[in-house]
Amino acid sequence: MNDLPPMNALRCFEAVARLGSVGRAAEELHVTHSAVSQQLRQLEGLLGLALFEREGRGVRLAENGRLYALQVREALQGIGDATRALRIRPRAGELVVALIPSFGQHWLLPRLPRYLAAHPGRRVRLQASLDLQDLRQAGAQLAIRMGQGPWDGMVQEQLFTDALVMVAAPGLNGGALPRTPAEVLQCPLVRSAESWAPWCQLAGLPEPSPEGGLWINDSNLSLQAVRLGLGVALERLSLVDGLLRSGELVALTALRAPYAYPYWLVWPQAAAPPLDFIDWLRAEARCYAAGQGQALPSAR
Repeated sequence: MNDLPPMNALRCFEAVARLGSVGRAAEELHVTHSAVSQQLRQLEGLLGLALFEREGRGVRLAENGRLYALQVREALQGIGDATRALRIRPRAGELVVALIPSFGQHWLLPRLPRYLAAHPGRRVRLQASLDLQDLRQAGAQLAIRMGQGPWDGMVQEQLFTDALVMVAAPGLNGGALPRTPAEVLQCPLVRSAESWAPWCQLAGLPEPSPEGGLWINDSNLSLQAVRLGLGVALERLSLVDGLLRSGELVALTALRAPYAYPYWLVWPQAAAPPLDFIDWLRAEARCYAAGQGQALPSAR
């Protein structure tokens, strides 16, 4: 390992090679211009050759520098990957669950205290992301996903199916809430990526025009907009069930449109699944599904 140059010198060299400027590299690394220049001189002195060609007040990679930069960048990337993998590796007794933020906030978190109370020594880490996470890279033993699957290399078990319901704040329009699907579509609309076609088909109505209205690509923001009385929204029942039962929102009609993407429990085929958590989730899902046979609190 005696051939290894100082890490600071390598980081400065890689940044200058990538950005093409000592000044820009200094800004990225939060150091001074002279500090970067000094690290470059130190590295070139250690190697005994020039990595850059000086052009006025600027620099340009020499051929030796170009080849060296490719290898140094790959090595630094490998060190970064190894560091991230070690940081996210579950600690002893820790359970890491990957999931989408909206499901975590509105369905899992209100129920999670029951699991923690039953397993006081268990540490749970939730890895929330809108992206489909690679469980190995995320360091997660289990994921709760919404979709159809299948997912390669994974065991998947359906947790429950969902439905779309039309909701509003109780105080929308001063409390003068719509009472029919047709009246609902005359209200200000909060739109998202969810298609209104299934709900409109059940209601026997054409889809509302895409012109105008408020469009939001995040379920949590959409729900907040509805809470604030900005309009009505078609939302997944799994996200609004607690808000309906608490009275923060009301269901405007009894229509429930089937949602095409169920929730799944997913874990790697080659790994031992966290059975205590999976069994608890199964029980919570059964309880939730049974409760959906009850009428939702509504505006009437």
